[in-house]
Amino acid sequence: MKSVCVKFFKDESGATAIEYGLIATGIAIAIIAAVNGVGTSLSGTFNSISGSLK
Repeated sequence: MKSVCVKFFKDESGATAIEYGLIATGIAIAIIAAVNGVGTSLSGTFNSISGSLK
């Protein structure tokens, strides 16, 4: 039983999976923020073009 507990506490595979998940989350947040900023800018541009065409 002791060897099973020691093996369980030394296993770090779950920790690396969590770290990769946190990195992926950080990248996703950065992408969303960038797309949101560009989308707002493009929306203004398209509205300006639409107003010019009318």
